[in-house]
Amino acid sequence: MSTTPKSGDPEAAAPVASTSVLIAVLGTVGVVVSLMQTLVIPIIPSLPTLLDTSASNASWVITATLLAGAVVTPISGRLGDMFGKRRILIVSLLALIVGSVLCAAFSSLLPVVIGRALQGAAVGAIPLGISIMRDELPAERVGSAMAIMSATLGVGGAIGLPVAALIAQHSNWHVLFVTSAALGIVCAILVFVFVPESPIRTPARFDFVGAIGLSIALTSLLLAITKGGDWGWGSGTILGLFAGSVIVFLLWGAYELRTRAPLVDLRVSSRPRVLFTNGASIAVGFALYGTSLTFPQLLMAPEATGYGLGQSMVAAGLAMAPGGFVMMLLSPVSARLSARRGPKFTLALGSSIIGIGYVSAFVLMNSVWEIVVAGMIISAGVGLAYAAMPALIMGAVPISETAAANGLNALMRSVGTSTSAAVMSVVLAHMTVSLGGHLLPSREGFQTAFGISIAAAIAAIVLTLCIPVRKTERS
Repeated sequence: MSTTPKSGDPEAAAPVASTSVLIAVLGTVGVVVSLMQTLVIPIIPSLPTLLDTSASNASWVITATLLAGAVVTPISGRLGDMFGKRRILIVSLLALIVGSVLCAAFSSLLPVVIGRALQGAAVGAIPLGISIMRDELPAERVGSAMAIMSATLGVGGAIGLPVAALIAQHSNWHVLFVTSAALGIVCAILVFVFVPESPIRTPARFDFVGAIGLSIALTSLLLAITKGGDWGWGSGTILGLFAGSVIVFLLWGAYELRTRAPLVDLRVSSRPRVLFTNGASIAVGFALYGTSLTFPQLLMAPEATGYGLGQSMVAAGLAMAPGGFVMMLLSPVSARLSARRGPKFTLALGSSIIGIGYVSAFVLMNSVWEIVVAGMIISAGVGLAYAAMPALIMGAVPISETAAANGLNALMRSVGTSTSAAVMSVVLAHMTVSLGGHLLPSREGFQTAFGISIAAAIAAIVLTLCIPVRKTERS
């Protein structure tokens, strides 16, 4: 059920922007929100000293962002469908601002972890932006606009790495968060002024039980994945978290199927077109994060190892930046390709290109330019694949559930990146060489990581081929 505001409704007086301005504003929001994922990567080695804590405790600065983003994204999507996508989008940006201010104001672990969790909660802005585009833009602009918005998931991270490295190297680390707070304020103002409230609503009672159940299940799963290396994969804590996650997911699924207004409509989500697209999203998200974790370490490894490229933190970040621009440039190409050949073809093509990029990284890892080229190829594939996913999802769900469905798809990508982070960390931590008393990932460790990412790309291709195609999408 959807509602449209009447003439006397305050929502009817919502601001109206031109199509180009709306796309630009929402695209900017997407880049800024996704930038939070890589904001602290350059200062990870220094976090224990900066926060006066242990390395294990400092890792919560990363884990908190990941967990909060995964938990909040599907919930914010559902709230957007119910109470207004623009309204929840502004709330997401306010969370980013408050989180940034906390991190900028304190130098102790707890407030910084809370701040990073609030920053992670803002990730739900991206699927909300995609849904606003579907509601507000003319049909001929929706495909390219959604492609741009979806690509910001990767673009923000790629651009954020060198920018954060520059700030971290030449200024106090708190400036990172002052900058993110300022960017959040600018985005919130732009949304308030230029983004109209969507008239598409799904009035219903919010599914608190479903939200709590999903939060517990996701937190247990992602905590086990991200902390398995620190706590021991065979430890009682990790095994208990995995078991608890499975049990809660089963109970949550049974409840969602029986409630009248579920947080996630599992009947819609189980449609083959949605199910296999979400499966491919996990695989593509896994492959995407492989570059963020392995390439900088390879670039910064000492030349004395025989394979390291000896780059500074800033130089390594700059070497990653071209991939982000390639991703953004290819997003409109993806939209045109999807319009001509169907989004399934585009997703399969993007997954194949990701695989080719990792094959090139496996073979060509002897100079900076080779890594840059491999990164650009992988980013090109991610740009094509990410831009095709919303079209597949929204072509299979009712318009009243677009934000929730996009939120679930974004969650699947988060599960992929989380799993990638855990797997790659284990591989690089266990396949090492000793240099000057320090353990560094070995050449074989990097090649194993690339091989795993190739397997993820192949899995994405297979899952994509299983997506049913409508007659109108056949070439």
